[in-house]
Amino acid sequence: MKRFLSILFILISFLSHSQTTISGKVTDSKGAPIFGASVYLDGTYDGSSTDEKGIFSFKTEKVANQTIVVSFISFETFTKTDDVAKLRNLTIKLRDDVNSLDAVTINAGTFKAGEKAKVTVLKPLDIVTTASALGDVFGALQTLPGTSTVDEDGRLFVRGGEAEETQIFIDGIRVFTPYSPTPNNTPTRGRYSPFLFQGITFSTGGYSAEYGQALSSVLDLTTIDKPDQEKTDLSFMTLGLGVGNTQIWDNNSLSVNASYINLAPYLEAFPDRNKWLKPVQSLNGEMVYRHSFKDDSMLKIYGAYSFSDLDIIQDDINFDDGFRFGLQNRNVYINSSYKNKIGNNWRIQGGLSFTNDNSTVKVFDDVINNNENSAHFKVKVRKQFTSRFRISFGSEYFITNFDESYIPVNKQKFDYGFNNSIFASFAETDIFFSKNLAAKIGVRGEYTNVLNELTVVPRMSLSLKASKNSQVSLAYGMFYQNPKNDYLKFSQDFSSENTSHLIANYQHTKKNQIFRVEAYLKNYKDLVKFDTNMPEFSTNFNNNGNGYAKGIDIFWRQNQKIKNTDYWISYSFLDTERDYRNYPIKATPSFASQHNFSFVAKHWIEDWKSQVGITYNFASGRTYTNPNEAGFLNNKTKTYNSVSLNWAYLIDPQKILYLSVNNVLGTKNVFGYNYKNTQNANGNFDRQAILPNADRFFFIGFFWTISDDNKSNQLDNL
Repeated sequence: MKRFLSILFILISFLSHSQTTISGKVTDSKGAPIFGASVYLDGTYDGSSTDEKGIFSFKTEKVANQTIVVSFISFETFTKTDDVAKLRNLTIKLRDDVNSLDAVTINAGTFKAGEKAKVTVLKPLDIVTTASALGDVFGALQTLPGTSTVDEDGRLFVRGGEAEETQIFIDGIRVFTPYSPTPNNTPTRGRYSPFLFQGITFSTGGYSAEYGQALSSVLDLTTIDKPDQEKTDLSFMTLGLGVGNTQIWDNNSLSVNASYINLAPYLEAFPDRNKWLKPVQSLNGEMVYRHSFKDDSMLKIYGAYSFSDLDIIQDDINFDDGFRFGLQNRNVYINSSYKNKIGNNWRIQGGLSFTNDNSTVKVFDDVINNNENSAHFKVKVRKQFTSRFRISFGSEYFITNFDESYIPVNKQKFDYGFNNSIFASFAETDIFFSKNLAAKIGVRGEYTNVLNELTVVPRMSLSLKASKNSQVSLAYGMFYQNPKNDYLKFSQDFSSENTSHLIANYQHTKKNQIFRVEAYLKNYKDLVKFDTNMPEFSTNFNNNGNGYAKGIDIFWRQNQKIKNTDYWISYSFLDTERDYRNYPIKATPSFASQHNFSFVAKHWIEDWKSQVGITYNFASGRTYTNPNEAGFLNNKTKTYNSVSLNWAYLIDPQKILYLSVNNVLGTKNVFGYNYKNTQNANGNFDRQAILPNADRFFFIGFFWTISDDNKSNQLDNL
């Protein structure tokens, strides 16, 4: 008996420590073996790696159901739960990871900047380090292909579209009045500081169904989620003063910026072509409050206030004493956004914005006062079913109340305006068929109250990885937009203007360099036409206008191939004609240049502790009408050329001296011609060139940062 018990004990002991061999082969989707893949049982130290033939084998003492895990870079992790006895001679095919860096991206028509962008063509810092931009978001974007140089305006003109055809968003919420108002032929700037943004999505066509009311382009700016430290920034500039401060406590942070600009001292030093009765003064303030919740959800509240005041007399061939223009503008913008995970791979985000813009314009002795209140409410839900398939959908509501009064000197007051609301819904899906092929398909519906009109449009794009470093993309979409306020305030008997986009894109990327070329075709329909020189009470409007725009955009960027040097080149060819406004025939609009070229370079000089930069902009001539010859828009200006330089000198780690000169060569650029209303003695109309206010613009600033690490500075902000 004793001997029997001993044998039984040994047998039980042997069985309890028996081992099972787990084995198999790992390949990719095409059957090629994967060398070095990690294979293990979840929750144990039992595992191995595959050999050159993709073979693996290891032993385990685990019994019953276990989960085997297989992982390798650029492939989706494989898991399988089964009885360990059945985990033998496995054949495992790993699927490509569609989220890996070398996977295809859906990018037709879109430039992205920011940490989350797989392929970045423009960094957020480029906004303020580009020589010609002077810290303006829109100035930096005008060095990208697809934009036209319209230097006397300053707004974004994209692929043959007017500036109003580009819509601006902050954290996905609409900005209704993004530009500061200016006199005629004076470039405007964006209202908002670029220092508060960490990401940019600039779409020059074919954009997502999430965005509407934009015929040509969409720009979405993303504010910073979490500042890295508390600090104070001080700015002393030839144009004014600025101060910024960031505070962080618990899960909260607050950033504030304020600036005061006064052009009077600058104009004393560098007079321009105008007679300033009251040089530009502006007061601007911004703040961002952020709160992070324990579940990683985020609340942001962004607010901005700006006030500007000016009075100017501009030389005008039709007025012996010049053209007098006075302006006071007050703008308030509030934006609140919230995003959260709601479990099971669902995400929700939403927000609202409110804008109040009030302007009093004085033209000679006539006064025009307008007041716009606008609001945007939006909610969006996204579900990721797998890494290869996700959907998003949402709704938004826009409200606009616009009132204007016109008070001619010694005459009665005229009041007019409009109220409008738009309700829109959208749905979109991203499908990754493989690491090399992906599609985005969406649909958007809008109902416009003032037009009593419902529109439903498709959006779609397809991207294919052509090689390790290149891909091709196609995009198509329909886009609707209400007629602009300048028309709606006099009449609401319209249909929406619309256009279609067809885009083909090729992109080649390698480490620190990118090349992309994109061809596009846009067809405009239902554009607004009118029968007077300018829209007014007696104007007859219709939607019989049409047009087209087609062209090719090319972009090349390389960083550090030349030591300490970053540069990019962009070129755009544009062919466009329109029959709209009061055009008697279809013609190329006066804001469109057939050729646009930009070269931007930045170089760090270690011995000088300096960063120097150069920007060269070229644009071919733009159309204008010469009344001394037959035809409409029958002549072109000479070409536009401008070279701008900047220099940032690091005095110490937190103090910087910054200098820049726009159009340093003083090139005499002409934006068009203003003709006299009456003929001279020879029967001709005399003309006056429309010129920049000044041939050059100088900027000098001293920037000082105070922070706990004694290292941070604003060099990245210059």
